Amino acid sequence: MGAGKKPTNIFKISLGDDPKEVNNWRLWFAVFSFGLMGAARGIDEGLISGTFNTKDFQDLLHFKELSTADYANVKGNVSAMVQIGSVAGALLAFLVTDRIGRLWATRQLCVLWIVGIIIFMTNNGNLGQVYAGRFIAGIGIGETTVVAPVYIAEIAPKSIRGLCTCVFAGSVYIGIMLAYFATWGSSLHINQNTPNSWIVPTCLHVMFAGLVFILSFFNYESPRYLVKRGKVEHATQNLARVRNLPEDHLLVRHEINEISRQLHEEEEATLGAGWFGYIKEIFLIKENCYRIVLGLFIQLMSQWSGAGSITVYAQDFFALLGTTGQNEKLYATAIFGVVKFVSAILCAFFLVDVIGRKRALTIGIFLQAISMIYVAAFLTAVPGLDEKGFKFTPSQKHASLGAIVMIYISGAGWALGWNSIQYLINAEIYPLRIRAICSSLVMCFHFVNQYGNSRAVPQMLLSTHNGGLAPAGTFWFFAAITVLGFFFAWFFIPETAGLSLESMDALFKLRWYQIGRMGRAQAKVEEQREIERVIQEKEGTSVAYQVETSEKRDERV
Repeated sequence: MGAGKKPTNIFKISLGDDPKEVNNWRLWFAVFSFGLMGAARGIDEGLISGTFNTKDFQDLLHFKELSTADYANVKGNVSAMVQIGSVAGALLAFLVTDRIGRLWATRQLCVLWIVGIIIFMTNNGNLGQVYAGRFIAGIGIGETTVVAPVYIAEIAPKSIRGLCTCVFAGSVYIGIMLAYFATWGSSLHINQNTPNSWIVPTCLHVMFAGLVFILSFFNYESPRYLVKRGKVEHATQNLARVRNLPEDHLLVRHEINEISRQLHEEEEATLGAGWFGYIKEIFLIKENCYRIVLGLFIQLMSQWSGAGSITVYAQDFFALLGTTGQNEKLYATAIFGVVKFVSAILCAFFLVDVIGRKRALTIGIFLQAISMIYVAAFLTAVPGLDEKGFKFTPSQKHASLGAIVMIYISGAGWALGWNSIQYLINAEIYPLRIRAICSSLVMCFHFVNQYGNSRAVPQMLLSTHNGGLAPAGTFWFFAAITVLGFFFAWFFIPETAGLSLESMDALFKLRWYQIGRMGRAQAKVEEQREIERVIQEKEGTSVAYQVETSEKRDERV
C-alpha cells in the first residue's frame, strides 16, 4: 500500500494547495497541443545541417562551384533565413494573439509554416526560392515562440506552471531528436543522389504543423485573453472547464477576480491610448522597464552562449572534434538530440518546479561553461584539426573523445538552463495588458540574436587568415559569454516558481539590484496579504478553503 501511495503524494506536493481536480486531462491535452509548437524550431535546427550535407541538395544549388568563403556565406544565409522570418513572426504574434485570440493565431501560423516549407521543398535549384520559402516558414515558426508559451502560462495552475511551460521547451528537443534521426535514417535507406534524401526528412515540418492545426479545434480559448476582451462569463466557463471545477467554485471565482482586478489596475495605470500608450507603459513605468530589459538580456546571454550554434551546426562541430565519416557524424548528432531531450524532461519534471527556476538555470549554465572551456582548451592545445590529413596522437584522441562528451554535457546544460528559462520567464513576468507585446518584442530580439549567431558562426570558424576567429577562438568566445551569463543569472534573475501570474507585480517593486535576490520574498508577502484580503471579503466558505488541508478537501469532494 505504501508503494502505491508514493505517486499520489508526489502529485500533491507539486499541486500545492490546489484541489486535485486541476490536474486533469483537459489541462494536459491543452498543454500537449500547444507545447507541440516547440518542435517547430527544433525540427528546423535539426534538419538544416543535414539538408546541406546531402549530395542532391549541394548539386541542386551548385554549392561545389563556390569557394570556401562563399559557401560559408551561403550556408549562413540559408540557415539564418528562418530566423529573419521569425523576427517578423514574433512581431506579428502580438497583433494576432491580441486581435483574433490564441487559438486563431495558432491556426494562421500553422498555415504560414506549411506554405513556406512547400515553397522551400519545390525550389528546383532556385536559391531565391529557398530563401523565400524559409523566410515564410520562419514567420510561422517565430509566432510559435510567443503564442504557445503565453497560452500555456495563462491556463496552467501556478504550482505546476513551470512543468507545463517546459513542455514547449521540451518539444524543441523532440523536434531536434526526430530531425536528427530522420536525417540519419535518410542517409541509411534513401539514395543520397535523389531529392527524397532531404525532402522526406523535411516533411516533418508539414506533419507537425498539420497536427497542431487539427488539435487547436479541440481546445478552449485562454480565459485571461477573454477577460481582456471583456468576455468574463465566457472566461469563467473556459477556466472552469480547464480546472475541471464548477463555475461557482471558489478557486475559479478567485482566479477570475484576480485577473479582472489586475487588468483594471493596469488600465488605470496606463499612460495613454493606442500604440504610443503601450510603448510608454512598457518603458516609462520602471517596473515594466526592468521586466523588458531583463527579458532582452536573458536572450542576449542565452543566444550567444554557443549552445544554439552547436545544435544548428552539430555535424560540423562533431567533424571538427575528430568524428570521421558521414554515418558516424549523423549517429553522434542523433545521440546529441537524445541527450538534450532527456535533459529537458528531467528539468521539466524534477527541477524547474521543485528546486526552482533560478537553481535549475545556474546548474545548467555551470555545466555549459565547464564544457565550453574544455572544448576551447582542447582546440587551442591541438591546432590544425581542420587541415586535410591531420591525425591524432593517442593522447590527443582521448582528449578528442573528452571534447565530444563535453559537447553532450553542454547540450544537457543548455536544456536544463537557458533554453527552458528563456521561454518560461518570458511568459510569466509581464502584466496581462502588455504580456503579448512584451513577449513579442523579447522573442523578436531572440530571433535577431539567433539570426546573428547562425549567420556569424560559419564565418567565425574560418581561420584568422580568412577573417575568422578559428575554432578555438570561437569556443573561447562562447565560454566567456557563458561565464558572464552565470553571474547575470545569479544576481539579476528573480525566482518565480510557485507565484501566480498576478502576483508577479510585487517582484518588481524593489530596486533593480534587489529584485534578483529579494524579489521572491517580497512577492510572497504581497501574495499572503492578498489572500488575507480575499478571506476577509468572502464568506465563511472562503475561510474554510484557505485553511483546510488538501486531503480534507479531497475527501469532501
